[in-house]
Amino acid sequence: MKDLEAGLADARTRSMTGKRVLHALAAASLLGVAGCAGTAPSPGSEPAGETASSAAPEAPASAEPTEAAPAASDQTYEDGEFTQVGSYVSPGGTEEIGVTLTLEKDVVTAVTTEPMPSNPTAKLYQERFSGGIQEEIVGKKLDELKVDKVAGSSLTSGGFAEATDLIKSEAKL
Repeated sequence: MKDLEAGLADARTRSMTGKRVLHALAAASLLGVAGCAGTAPSPGSEPAGETASSAAPEAPASAEPTEAAPAASDQTYEDGEFTQVGSYVSPGGTEEIGVTLTLEKDVVTAVTTEPMPSNPTAKLYQERFSGGIQEEIVGKKLDELKVDKVAGSSLTSGGFAEATDLIKSEAKL
């Protein structure tokens, strides 16, 4: 069972890596287009006497990247869906929980968890945690997440925190 879970985690990681490559290619393509939009005409192509009018169109072109730049630099994490597995220690031994977060502009827009219990007690608490985590974190910034106890489950939050830290590392711009 652990081999199957490890295989699923490896497949998810490979899938996420492929998505990150596609996101990077799309961003590079957009940056290339934006770079072309801001180029000034060559000095020989301007008609005589229109120097003042040619300066006006350039202002909006240079203003757009300036406005967009702060938004991009303010973003800490890549947009997308990220999945990791976190572990924690319970009285019954080490337990694991899978966590998938969807991020948009550093904000968690969706969360799913995959309970991976090794005993009935862990299963009960992981299911409780999974039932209540969405209310706790959706709409919050990734760096502001602090989950201690969810739906009566306090130990599962340790595995959730570990998975979230791994997601932060993976999604960091």
